[in-house]
Amino acid sequence: MNDFGVHGARDVDVVVIGAGQAGLSAAYHLRRSGFEPDRDFVVLDHAPRPGGAWQFRWASLTYGKVHGMHALPGRELVGADPARPSSEVIGDYFADYEEAFGLRVHRPVDVTAVREGEGGRLLVETSEGAYAARALVNATGTWDRPFWPRYPGQETFRGSQLHTAKYPGPEAFAGQRVVVVGGGASATQHLMEIADRAAATTWVTRREPVWREGPFGEVQGRAAVARVEERVRRGLPPQSVVSVTGLPLNDAVREARAGGVLDRLPMFDRITPTGVAWDDGRTVDADVILWATGFRAAIDHLAPLRLREPGGGIRLEGTRAARDPRIHLVGYGPSASTIGANRAGRAAVAEIRALLRNSPRPVAAR
Repeated sequence: MNDFGVHGARDVDVVVIGAGQAGLSAAYHLRRSGFEPDRDFVVLDHAPRPGGAWQFRWASLTYGKVHGMHALPGRELVGADPARPSSEVIGDYFADYEEAFGLRVHRPVDVTAVREGEGGRLLVETSEGAYAARALVNATGTWDRPFWPRYPGQETFRGSQLHTAKYPGPEAFAGQRVVVVGGGASATQHLMEIADRAAATTWVTRREPVWREGPFGEVQGRAAVARVEERVRRGLPPQSVVSVTGLPLNDAVREARAGGVLDRLPMFDRITPTGVAWDDGRTVDADVILWATGFRAAIDHLAPLRLREPGGGIRLEGTRAARDPRIHLVGYGPSASTIGANRAGRAAVAEIRALLRNSPRPVAAR
């Protein structure tokens, strides 16, 4: 690692923010390309331990329930117990990966802002000091920005409200009347776990759920990613890949549908002190409202660079921010899946290598 300059910033070629799937993929490809950790690049992660967002998942989400966890580049995940919590399986796998490739992840480190520095460098401000970087890979994902919709009367509800990000597992809902809000995989998983413990469950979504029959192969996957990628190219906030694939039908889901657990109601119009209500006069009493309403990209620290388009998103050309070729976003939009994150990490490093090779080394502030 280079010494601090007079302005307190350490000079590196690349800063990688985030050590989830996308960040570790980028770090791996940097290392393979000859970049030395803590000399040429640094990986910063705000989580307390390895595992990315997986470490925060609820214990009942076992590895066997995980849909399509794709191995990190260069090291397979083998022999995992499907009955073990995915947070433990993937946490251990990521920790082993970081050690095996000597990635030297710094944690816990909070990145507070990325702004224009001096001499053509980016100034990355963090809780462990500042870095002056020639390029940046942003791999911060979405887990830190749970989305909470707002509805009239929400503040009057006398029960409890929580988001998927803080889901405690099914035992916490024993004997309670639970309204689950959201049309994604997390909502259906929660309902199927909670139903036989809760006094009652109600499922509400803004749109009619789309169920996906049959196999989901490469052709379908490419089509789904292309739809998400088109939004990113237009500078709109990305949708998740899952949001355009539909909900998979398996035996457990079919059983839950047959038993009425996954009978969906349209979105309520307001929240009352004792539950939720619709304008047609229908009401449902509730002790808990569980918001399985997704997440937004955690990119507020990039705000000083003014990368957002009028549509609210960051327009990308591949993984590169259209407004600044030094900035790459991986695990964002079309690369939010585990296999997409791997590919994005590789693609970002290839472009960064070309950028650094074809640009004179800027003079950092001294």
